[in-house]
Amino acid sequence: MEELDKIQNSDFNIKEEVEKYLNHWIWFVLGVIIFVVGAHLYIRYSVPMYRANTSLIVKDDRKGSIASELGAFSDLGMFNGVKSNVDNEIEILKSRTLVRTTVEDLQLSISYLNIGRIKSEELYKTSPITFVFLKVNEEFRKKSNRFTVEINDTSSFTFFDKNDTKIGDFNFGEPISIGTNKFTILKNEKFFKANKNIGISYIPVTSLTESFKSRLQVNSFGKNTSVIELSLNDAVKEKAEDFLNALVKNYNNDAITDKQFIAENTSKFIEQRLNLISDELKDVETDVEQFKRNNQVTDIASEAGLFLENASDFEKKYIENATQTQIVKTVLDYVRSNESDLIPANILPSEEGASSLIAEYNQLVLKRNKDLKSAGPKNALVIQLDERINAVKNSIEASLLQQQNALKIIGNDLMKQRSLISGKIAQVPTKEKLFRDINRKQNVKEALYLYLLQKREETQISLAVTAPNAKVIDAALASPNPVSPNKKMIYLAAMFLGVLVPFAILYLRYLLDTKIKSRMDVEKATTIPFIGDVPRAENGESLIEINSRTSTAEALRIVRTNLDFLLSQVTSNVAKTVFLTSTFPKEGKTFVSVNLATTIAMSDKKTLLIGMDIRNPKLDDYLNVPSKGVTNFLSNKQGVDIMDFVVKLDGFDNFYVLPAGIIPPNPAELLMGKKVDELFAVLKQNFDFIIVDTAPVSLVTDTLLIAKHADAFIYVTRANFLDKRMLALPQKLYEEKRLPNMSILINDTQVHKGYGYGYGYGYGYGYGQEVTKKSLFDRIFKR
Repeated sequence: MEELDKIQNSDFNIKEEVEKYLNHWIWFVLGVIIFVVGAHLYIRYSVPMYRANTSLIVKDDRKGSIASELGAFSDLGMFNGVKSNVDNEIEILKSRTLVRTTVEDLQLSISYLNIGRIKSEELYKTSPITFVFLKVNEEFRKKSNRFTVEINDTSSFTFFDKNDTKIGDFNFGEPISIGTNKFTILKNEKFFKANKNIGISYIPVTSLTESFKSRLQVNSFGKNTSVIELSLNDAVKEKAEDFLNALVKNYNNDAITDKQFIAENTSKFIEQRLNLISDELKDVETDVEQFKRNNQVTDIASEAGLFLENASDFEKKYIENATQTQIVKTVLDYVRSNESDLIPANILPSEEGASSLIAEYNQLVLKRNKDLKSAGPKNALVIQLDERINAVKNSIEASLLQQQNALKIIGNDLMKQRSLISGKIAQVPTKEKLFRDINRKQNVKEALYLYLLQKREETQISLAVTAPNAKVIDAALASPNPVSPNKKMIYLAAMFLGVLVPFAILYLRYLLDTKIKSRMDVEKATTIPFIGDVPRAENGESLIEINSRTSTAEALRIVRTNLDFLLSQVTSNVAKTVFLTSTFPKEGKTFVSVNLATTIAMSDKKTLLIGMDIRNPKLDDYLNVPSKGVTNFLSNKQGVDIMDFVVKLDGFDNFYVLPAGIIPPNPAELLMGKKVDELFAVLKQNFDFIIVDTAPVSLVTDTLLIAKHADAFIYVTRANFLDKRMLALPQKLYEEKRLPNMSILINDTQVHKGYGYGYGYGYGYGYGQEVTKKSLFDRIFKR
């Protein structure tokens, strides 16, 4: 079993697989021819499709500034999320709305066809007639329809509906009524020709929009560019070009309309805001005027500075006044307490009156002191000077008192002025706060007003010079050669399918077919020695003749030769006995037995053919033999000679036959009897070879009961009949050695599939025969 597993799991032989399919080469050739012819007919009668392309550069705000119609508010940080980019524009170009608008603008829902015998040609812009709706309902517009116009002459035509039912004869321009719908057909003088059949096809706009949308392709050239390409496949080159050009035009028109709409609304909004801000600005300016009038100020900051400056001056004056008052008080106290000493004169301002009196006083004191040294206190001159000094002193005191009162008055006045200015200064922050609030409102309104004025001008400029979203780089242009059907690809696919379909059929056939086919199938499933294969005989009921050169005869001669090697170890002087059996009936073991015995007999060997398949004897299908035989001998309890049942076959010198005899009711019991041993003992002494045709081993035990008398067993399997899984039975018998010296043979193989590993029966096959064209054809197509 290990050896069998190794054989079954052997490497895949690609040569064998290729040869297996090459044996059916004619089907591959026919498949290629059929598919290529079909491809040619498809290309011949299919409608060619042309591709039109156009390229344009679109605005991409990720690579530039934001949209001009929204640029008025870009400095406010508004509308940053509505920038244009290539991806958005591609989706807009592919939108159903834009495609529908283009279809409606070009009026593509109605097409005209020049009706031909096999295919029709669309007359785009060259139709001799024009189909016009006069009055149609919505139900008609939602369904596809087709009409045929047969132009009779220059003034009349015959109108047919979609079922080719004649509606009537009409004149050009005459209304045509179908139910509640009315149409008319006009002549196109430029392309008009009589005696022509024109087909009119109406497709609803919705369906046509979906058709163009599915065929429209919009692609970007790359991430770093905003150039995109639009392409469309259509049977009419001019239609594809017009559609792409109109699509781009509608796209730009829609973009311009949107921009103008936004700009107009923006302008209206700015104008409204300007009117509102203007009124608010007037109110704020009135509040400023009223505030200044009520507070009697023109400029709070300047006046506040002036107040501070005055307060500082008053403070200085007040301090000076206080200083002078203190000086005057000090001098006055000194004058009152002083009797005859000098009074300081330089601490009082020189412009004051007391200063001159003090100077005069000091002169008199100095003179008195001088005179007092030369004269006594009683001196009249001294007394006169004392009187005068007292008088001046009184005058000084009076002057100082007067000056002190004057300074007090000035000080009080300065105090009042300082308090007044301090109050005004204290009010400045409040006034400034109130004014700043009013002024802030004024500044905001004024700045907003000026800003809106500027933006109104910018919006008006953008409205006047609105640019399209896309700039056409290359206008739409259709390719001169059709893109479909692609002849090269279709022919290549046809050839591929021509090979693939037969291959798939054969593959499935081989995959589902579990019958044995050749020696390889047997050797992969068993380890039994292979003795040969026998091709299908041209006449299965005739015996092989000595001069026969058929493949069956040559195969049986090879089997005979291989059998000699198989029996080379048998050294007894009695006949060499070969049993033939099979798994099921109808595998050809009787055919092989008869022809193998014939082949051995023709080699000058005295050969006996015994029919031991006593349940279902078949020798009489090939040989003219008597009805009595083996079973008569085995069932006869009287002493009969087995040789009395052996007959010599006419036409052969060494070919004898022992028929099976009548079918007994107890075959197994007969074969288990001792007379079987006697039968083989006698026959082996009288012949050189004994060929025994036995019963199938899977149905009855007859063969196993007599297997001990065999020198060799040939297990016959039939190609295209026996299931590969049934080879487990002979393999088991071989491993258990229940059939001695066992070998296996394949019957009814196909000659063209070769012998063994594929080298065939070329030598001797059909020798001396002329191979005609008919026989070659039969061999090819009978496979």
